[in-house]
Parts: sequence; C-alpha cells; structure tokens
Amino acid sequence: MSEEYMNDKMFAELLESVREGGAILRGEKEASRTAVIEPPDVKRIREQYALSQSEFAAMLGISIKTVQNWEQGRRSPRGPASVLLQVAAKHPDAVWDVVQPVVEGG
Repeated sequence: MSEEYMNDKMFAELLESVREGGAILRGEKEASRTAVIEPPDVKRIREQYALSQSEFAAMLGISIKTVQNWEQGRRSPRGPASVLLQVAAKHPDAVWDVVQPVVEGG
C-alpha cells in the first residue's frame, strides 16, 4: 500500500490558508467572498403544497408552533431545516415521493 504525503508547497499553502482564516476571524482581514443565504419563505412554500399549518408541520416532522413561529417571523429556520425547506420549495415532487404515504396514512 502506497502512502502519500503532503509536499512542502502544499503544506505551505495550507498553513497560509489557516493563518488567513484566523486573521479573518479576528477581524484583521476582510474575507475574499461571503455567502448570503436568504431565509426561506415558509408560508409560500406551505401554500405551494396546499397544506394547512398542522399538515405541513406533520409532513416535516416538526411542531405546528415551529411552523407558526417561522411564518410570523419570530424565528427563522436554521441548519438542516433551512436546507429541507429549500429542497421542498425547488423539488416538491421529491418531497412528496418520500412523505406522501405518511401524510395520506396519517
């Protein structure tokens, strides 16, 4: 079995990246790019599925209070919930393919 090691050039580039990241985190340097992710419009997504708040909550496996808080702007979906909502908005057939038996059998 052959082992591959990082050469000096690659190590120097990695070390420089780590140092640059530290400087950015400390506010000593501006990031070269940033990503802005808009929070999903939960009400619009739910209405796209023609579901009530309780049905939408059941489909996503979350509480109705969570859906209400998102829709009323008291909270915003984060992490996996945000990603799931983005998938739900862009690929409803994929979501229905997975959850429709659960919603119908509910």
